[in-house]
Amino acid sequence: PTALLLHLNPFFFFFSKGNRPKLIKKTTLTMTSRPLVTVYSCSGEKSGETTLPAVMSAALRPDLVQFVHTNMNKNNRQAYAVNIHASKKVVAKSWGTGRAVARIPRVGGGGTSRSGQGAFGNMCRGGRMYNPSKTWRKWNRKINIKQKRYAVASALAASAVPALVMARGHIVDEVPELPLVVENAIESTKKTSAANDILQSIGALDDVEKAGNSKQLRAGKGKMRNRRYTLRRGPLIVYKTNDGIEQAFRNLPGVEFCCVDRLNLLQLAPGGHMGRFCIWSQAALEALETIYGEGGKSIPFATMTNPDIARIINSDEVQSVVNPMKDGQKYYAPKRNAIKNVDALEALDPYAAAKRRQEAVLTAARASKKDEIMAKKREQRKSKRAFKEQGKAFYEKVSVQGTVCEDGFTIE
Repeated sequence: PTALLLHLNPFFFFFSKGNRPKLIKKTTLTMTSRPLVTVYSCSGEKSGETTLPAVMSAALRPDLVQFVHTNMNKNNRQAYAVNIHASKKVVAKSWGTGRAVARIPRVGGGGTSRSGQGAFGNMCRGGRMYNPSKTWRKWNRKINIKQKRYAVASALAASAVPALVMARGHIVDEVPELPLVVENAIESTKKTSAANDILQSIGALDDVEKAGNSKQLRAGKGKMRNRRYTLRRGPLIVYKTNDGIEQAFRNLPGVEFCCVDRLNLLQLAPGGHMGRFCIWSQAALEALETIYGEGGKSIPFATMTNPDIARIINSDEVQSVVNPMKDGQKYYAPKRNAIKNVDALEALDPYAAAKRRQEAVLTAARASKKDEIMAKKREQRKSKRAFKEQGKAFYEKVSVQGTVCEDGFTIE
């Protein structure tokens, strides 16, 4: 269907089962023109223009970036494990059965509270941990090269979207344009004061100050392990050649730098979140044309230009060629409950159904005569109360002792 518009490029990426990219040859279509990017001088003035690299239009895949970042970040871990002899230096033996106690090994001896206590087990005080950690755990993770390249390309494309850069928390209100490109003179900067002036002139100093103001003590034990402070991320300086740029920018808080030949996803998408604020030198931006594209790494594009599946399926182009809905579908009524439905009960037991219908009729009759019966009962109680005083008087009268035996009597 015409609604399924596909990007046709030399190498077309899509993901099959297992989230692994597959590479398929496709027809070659080249772009006639690309947007221009302004190049700024170290003083903040416009000094020229350059074309936007094709990789900046790559598909945005936040799920893939998160997956690759998570696995890459695991490769920085240092192996750790507990001592293999921890909690096993005590002599303990089970008491066996017949003493009404658990069969856990117990410390022998006497004269101390330790004797008789359980040992070795993970449920015991002073015992080993469950499943003790080992240094030969699988620490590192292998990542497919195509996945890593796709993730880096997505992170590069996201760095050119102002909304994603601001959503990451970067302050780019004074930045004139994204991606921000500075002339090659920035690579020969050797003084931090000069670097500070360059950032001020291009409007990137606010993000550096934001990172500097966020410095605070780390919570937890990390402050004792050479990780005393935490700091937000600032701008990322991408250069082509290091003529002193690292020495100039390395002392600014939150500022990081990397060579364009060694782009790292951990820097382009810290925390797995795309949209890092990048400051490019002109040579570094132009180098992306040779790194990606013809003769270099393939540029991934989205499988579909319109990801709204419901809109595509319901479009006239698709609905005009799909088969119509098939008739003759037989729908079955839900099974009736014989406990609640009398008609269903009649199919199973006609006598029980007749009895239930009769009970329903009698119940309805009793309900209709309820007021009459209650009124009759109330009248009976009222009539009984009317003769209650007479009954008491009569009872007192007949209970009075007679005069027949006042003088006594004789039994013949």
